[in-house]
Amino acid sequence: MTDYRDPSLPIGVRAQALLSQMTLAEKIGQMTQVEKNSLTLDETKDKFIGSVLSGGGGSPSPNTPRAWLEMVTSFQRAALETRLGIPLLYGVDAVHGHNNVYGATIFPHNVGLGAAHDPDLVERIGRATAEEVAATGIFWNFAPTVAVPQDIRWGRTCEGYGENIELVTALGAAYIRGLQSAWPQVAATAKHFIGDGGTTFGSSTTIIMNYRYLLDQGVVTMDEDPLRARFLPPYRAAVDAGVFCIMVSFNSWNGVKMHAHQYLLTDVLKGELGFTGFLVSDWQAIDQIPGGYHNAVVTSINAGLDMIMVPYDYDRFISEATQAVESDEISMERIDDAVRRILAVKFKLGLFERPLADPAALACVGSQAHCALAREAVRKSLVLLKNETGALPIAKDTSVIFVGGQAADDIGLQCGGWTIEWFGARGNITPGTTILDGLKQTVSPKARVEFDSSGEFDGSADVGVAVVAEEPYAEGMGDREDLTLADGDVALIERMRARCNRLIVIVISGRPLILTDQLPKIDGLVAAWLPGTEGAGVADVLFGDYRFTGKLPYTWPRSMSQIPMPSGGGGARLFPFGYGLEVEK
Repeated sequence: MTDYRDPSLPIGVRAQALLSQMTLAEKIGQMTQVEKNSLTLDETKDKFIGSVLSGGGGSPSPNTPRAWLEMVTSFQRAALETRLGIPLLYGVDAVHGHNNVYGATIFPHNVGLGAAHDPDLVERIGRATAEEVAATGIFWNFAPTVAVPQDIRWGRTCEGYGENIELVTALGAAYIRGLQSAWPQVAATAKHFIGDGGTTFGSSTTIIMNYRYLLDQGVVTMDEDPLRARFLPPYRAAVDAGVFCIMVSFNSWNGVKMHAHQYLLTDVLKGELGFTGFLVSDWQAIDQIPGGYHNAVVTSINAGLDMIMVPYDYDRFISEATQAVESDEISMERIDDAVRRILAVKFKLGLFERPLADPAALACVGSQAHCALAREAVRKSLVLLKNETGALPIAKDTSVIFVGGQAADDIGLQCGGWTIEWFGARGNITPGTTILDGLKQTVSPKARVEFDSSGEFDGSADVGVAVVAEEPYAEGMGDREDLTLADGDVALIERMRARCNRLIVIVISGRPLILTDQLPKIDGLVAAWLPGTEGAGVADVLFGDYRFTGKLPYTWPRSMSQIPMPSGGGGARLFPFGYGLEVEK
C-alpha cells in the first residue's frame, strides 16, 4: 500500500492513497469547517473535523500572539490523534495583516493598496502577512478579495483594490504570490466568486443585528457576457497564480444563489479555468439556498462546493450530508473529488510534515521590519486631491500647527473594520502610531503642534490639519445610502478654517465621500483611506520627506446622484479614476 506520509511521492499520489483508506465519516469530516467556539477538542477528533476557523473577532483570551498559537495548536493536536492523523486547516480573515491579533502589523486596507498601484509592494505585504499568520499556527487566510466594486455605497468597497479590472487582477495575483510562494506557505483565498461587487442597490434581503443590508449579499442582474468581462479576469489570474482556495459569494446571479450555481462553480471555474484547489462556502451561506437545509446541503455540494463553512451546527451538516450520500443524492465520486482537493492543499502546505508552528516564529508578529513595510504602504497609498496656496508640503519649522478631529489620534479609526473585532472600534484597540504621533515626531523643535478632537482652538495657526473619518464597519453593516460627509466633520472643517491660514484635510475612509461643498474651503486635500497602525507614514509625506505618488483607485463623485458609476447622473466627476497630484519634496 502506498504510504501517503512519504513526502517524496507526488501530491496526487499521496492524496489518492490517503483517500482510499478513508471512511465516509472521515471524508465528510474533512468537508466540514466549524467556528472555534462551537466545538471541543474531543469533538474535533471524534468527528474528524477538517477545518476550524476564527471569524472576525474570534480571538482567544488573552488576545496575544502566543495565546493564538496555543489555541490553534490544541486543535491541531486533537486532529493529529485521529486514526489517519490528518492535520486540520485553521482559517482566519487576515485581510489587512493578521488583523484579529492584538499587536500584529495592520496594513492599509486594499483600497489603499489599490491607490499605491504597486504589485511588488502588495506581494511583500502578502509575504509579511503569511509570516505573522503562520507564526500563530494558522496556514489559511481568507484573502484577498478580488471583487471589482461598481457601487461605492457597498460596505466592502474598502476590501476591493479598485474599480478597474486590470488593477484588481494585477494586485490580487501579487498578494496570492506573497502568501503562497515561499515558506511558510499560507493558503490564499480569492473571494467572493462571483459578482459580489456588482449587486443592485436595495436587492439584499439580509438583516443582521436589526440592520438591513442594501448591497452586500444582493442580486447581480446582468447577462453572462458582462458578468465574465467585468468580474472573471481576477479569478483567471488567481488560478494562474496557483491560488489554493476560492470562496463562493453570498450573492445571487439573475435569481440563483451562487452557492447553488453548478454552471459557474463547476463548469466555468473548475472546468474552463482549470481551478484545481478547493471551493469553500462563506459563513452559513448555504442556509440561504431555498428548499430547506437538506436541499441546501445537497445542492451546494453537487454544485461544486468542497468545504462548507457551517459554522455552528456541524452535527446537523454531517448528518444531512451522510444521509444524502447514502440515498445517492450526492455521489461518492463528488465526495471523493471534494476531499481529494482538500487533501491536496494540505499536502502542498506541508502540513503532514510540519503541522505545528515553531514558537520562535512569534517574534515576527508586529516586528520592526513589518511595521516599516506598513509605513511604506501608507506613504504610497496617500492620494493628493487638492494643493493650493502652497499648502503641501508643510514646513517642519512651521511655528504653530493646529490638528483637529478624533481620527487624528485614534488607532481604531485609522484601521477601520476587520481589526481586533469584526466591525473594528474606536480607540487604542491595538498598538500603533497615530497620525498625530507622526506629526509630533516629524516637526522641528521650533514648531508647536496643538491638538483638539473638536477642532476648537484659541488664536490662529499658520497651518491646520483636520482629520475626518468614517466610523468603522464591516461587510453589509457598511452599506450606506448616503456618503455625504458627516455633520460633525463638516463643522470641524468650518471651525478650523476660521482659525488657520492654510487648511489641510485628511480623509480616513474606505471609499470616496461626498465633500464637494467643503472643497473651496480646503487648501490641501489628502485621501488617506484606512492606513492601519502606522500613521506616521502620513506625516512622512505631508512634510515632504517622501513624494505623493498615490492615484485614485475609485472615481470620486461630485454628488450622490453620480452613484453608482458610470451609470449615475451626468456631469463631470469631482476627480476621475487614476487622479492624483504630485509635488516636489
